[in-house]
Formats: sequence, C-alpha cells, structure tokens
Amino acid sequence: MRVIIIGSGVAGLTAALDLHPQHDVLVLTKADASESNTRYAQGGVAVVTSPPDSPASQVADTLVAGAGLSDVAAATVLCEGGPASVRELAERGVDFDTTADGRLALGLEAAHEHPRILHVHGDATGAAIAAALVDRVTEAGIDLRARTTVVDVLLDGGRAVGVRLLDGSEITADAVILATGGAGQLYRHTTNPEVATGDGVAIALRAGAAVADVEFYQFHPTSLAAAGNFLISEAVRGEGATLVDADGVRFLLDVHPAAELAPRDVVARGIADQMARQHGAPVRLDATGLGRDFLARRFPTIDASCRRQGFAWDVEPIPVTPAAHYWMGGVRTDVWGRTSVPGLYAVGEVACTGLHGANRLASNSLLEGLVYGGRVADHLNADPADPLVAPAATDADDSVGWQVPEPVDLGDAADAEAYNRSDLQALMWESVGLRRTAEGLREALDTLRGWRTPEVTDAKSAEDANLLLVARAVTAGALRRTESRGGHFRADFPATDPTQAVHSGLVLAR
Repeated sequence: MRVIIIGSGVAGLTAALDLHPQHDVLVLTKADASESNTRYAQGGVAVVTSPPDSPASQVADTLVAGAGLSDVAAATVLCEGGPASVRELAERGVDFDTTADGRLALGLEAAHEHPRILHVHGDATGAAIAAALVDRVTEAGIDLRARTTVVDVLLDGGRAVGVRLLDGSEITADAVILATGGAGQLYRHTTNPEVATGDGVAIALRAGAAVADVEFYQFHPTSLAAAGNFLISEAVRGEGATLVDADGVRFLLDVHPAAELAPRDVVARGIADQMARQHGAPVRLDATGLGRDFLARRFPTIDASCRRQGFAWDVEPIPVTPAAHYWMGGVRTDVWGRTSVPGLYAVGEVACTGLHGANRLASNSLLEGLVYGGRVADHLNADPADPLVAPAATDADDSVGWQVPEPVDLGDAADAEAYNRSDLQALMWESVGLRRTAEGLREALDTLRGWRTPEVTDAKSAEDANLLLVARAVTAGALRRTESRGGHFRADFPATDPTQAVHSGLVLAR
C-alpha cells in the first residue's frame, strides 16, 4: 500500500518510520526536511516517568488546561501512550538531559502538577527531535521529497486517492496523511516559522473534510518583543522568572493565584491587559535572579538569542509580548487520525481530536505528534486492506459533546479584490486575536471575504490562498462561539457558558 505523508515534523516522521517498511511511504514537505514547528519547540516533552507522577495526573492537568472542553478519551490515549512513545524516541537517537546522578532531568511548566518535562540541551528539544527523526528517515531509505508543495488532495468517489502538486502533477496513493502543523502566520506576531500557513486545514476543507474548534488559538505569553518574536520558553517561568510591569512590579498575582504559572491563556491576556495600561509598551520578564551561569546552561538557545539581540537577561529584565503559538482546532479526527473523508488522515497540530480542548497544556504538543503519529501508523499497519472508514465521531453525539459540522460559506464575495499577506495578518491580530467582539469579527469576516483568493502560480500564492481560507474559518468559528473559554476570549461575552461546552464543527458549503 502506498501512503503519502504531507509534512516532516514529529508527527509525520514518526508515522513514516512506523509505517516503513511494511508500506510504500512517500513524505512530501514544502521546505527543507528539518523545517517545521517541531524544530522550534523549546520547552520539551511532557511525559510521566516515575511516581508520584502518573498518567492520571497528566490527564487531569490536560483537562484543567483545556477549560472544560478536552476529550477525556483523547487525553487518556496521549498520557498512557506517552512513556512508550518517548522510549522509542530515545532509541531513535534523542538524548534527553540527565542530572548529575544519571536520572532524567525533569522540568516544571505552567499548570503541571508534577515536574515531567524532558528536554535536550536545556531548550533545544524540538531541534534535537527533528534532526534525529530526519536522520532515521534518511537511513531507512524512506522517500522524502523536500521543496515540494502539495496543492490539493485527489478525490475519487469521495475518497482521498492521492495529491496534486504545485506543478500540476499528480501522485496517487491508498492513504494520505496530513501532518502539516499549524497556522501561526495568520497573525502579525507569532512564534511559528514561515512554513506555518495552515496548509493542511485548507487542503482538508477543500476536500470536504470537517474541521473543529478552529476558533481556539493559543497565544504564547512570552515572545521576545523584538524582530522575529523569538520564543521565551514557559520553562523559564517554571524555573522562577517573573513578569513585571513598567515599574518593576509583579502584576499577575492580581490576575490568578498561580501568577506566572497560570494557564497560558490567562497569562497571555494578563500581559495584554497590562500592555494596554502601559499604552502598548511590552511587559518585562525578570530572570535576573537565576544568574548568568544557570541561564546559559539551562537555556543556551534562548541565552544566545537574547545576547545576539543585545539583551543581557541576567542583568536586566527583557521585553516580552504574547504571540500566536499553537492551534487547538484543526481537521476533525478520531483517536486513530481518521477524518470524515475516507482515505484522509490528519495527525499533530493540523488535527483536532479534542485532546487540547480550548487551551493546550504546555509541552503536550511534541508528545501528541509522537503518540498520534504512531497510532495512525498502527491503524494502517493493522488493516491495510481497507484502512479508512469515516469516523462516527463526526456525527452528533451529545455524550462526547461534538456538534454536527455546519456548512459555512467561506468563498469570495462577488466584488472581491486583491490583498497582501501583511494586511491579513494585521487584521487577524487586531480583530481575531487575544480579544474578540461580535462587531470586530463581523467586520473582519466581511473584509476577508472581500479579498480575492489568489490564483495559485507559485509556492507563496499557494500559501496565501490557504491562509485566506483558514482565516475565514477561524473568524467564522469565533463569531459563532458566544462565550469566553480557553484560547477564545469574547470581550462582549466574557463569561464561560456551560451550555457551550461542546466542540464546534464546520465544513465548506457546497
């Protein structure tokens, strides 16, 4: 059986290795093989290693962070499957940091009950994972084609049967796995690399697949308020760094009892509110108490980046701002990665199993790629004759809180005009970012539909077409959810509504 995997991050490459050599595997990625969100993940991998920690504790933390919307079954799959997946990752060449006595070094991050964050070279976990998996794929002889842009999924009788490339050529397959990551390039400020343009969700929508929870976007509280929005890991606050206002006063103590270690959405909005009180000036992250030697040893990548940009963060607090970081929504799947289109899978950030609910728990993302990348391979390996049936979970089921996907018109308006990407990013940041209102969302959706989908002639125009479709979907989803929950905050509906504790869903109207 031939399986095409689109994307070369942790989810896609894990699936590729687990499918090979039982199947003919082809990995397609639009940039270099190592370029993905995985490469830039700093904090580490959240996984249970020993008592008193337990999978049940990690599940509980995941559910709390998910603001009442995490799918318990999906979270249980993640946390119970984590230890074996991480052991396999270590066997594939990822050398996790250890303490002086040889034990795994465990970090603590926001909203975790126990220290359970494994890391590599302090803050280079994602880069180490990406490099190791690319090496293993190369050694295995798996066909990996970089600089190859997939435009759409091929369909035959409603089933995915391959892909169409930018040059117009087609490649047939028995199954297609989307592992394309997130869509941080929707926003003016993002920790994501340039490749994160929502391609997989746009491809899935055009193929007729259901998407879910697209209104929930997580904004990382602390990116460096300088060119590139370099991520300042949650782990820095886990080690004791604090957030202070322009006068040097800790302000999050008045926002949440856990202060800097509160859930990400709480911290991000707390920072945004304080920045508004300071007329837009960044807040400061104070890590001076940790000392130069510790910062250089524990966070070598962050330390080097700060110093390159002229910040001696051991001497004075550094300016930080929230930035788009992770998408909880995506292509609706079950816990085996199956979408509502037979033959089409999705795993990793591009997928929505309901695992993260309305707000992802820190460092659950790399683990998700490992566990669910392995599960989609397990499913295909177990049933190669007829690997896919559209999951029943995309139908209405009040017991698990999934809505029937609603058909939504996300096409161009009749008089649509040309636009540029920076305009889209500015609009999304201002109107569909940390704070949203009905008026702002309606105006944003009208504006987005008033922009003409670009003709796809090169890789950038393909990305722009995907970003525009995804921006419309996110905005439509945010307009429909009239409450505040996790990564979705409505200033006109600031309370959480228990009756809306259900996963949203939409498909393109035909």
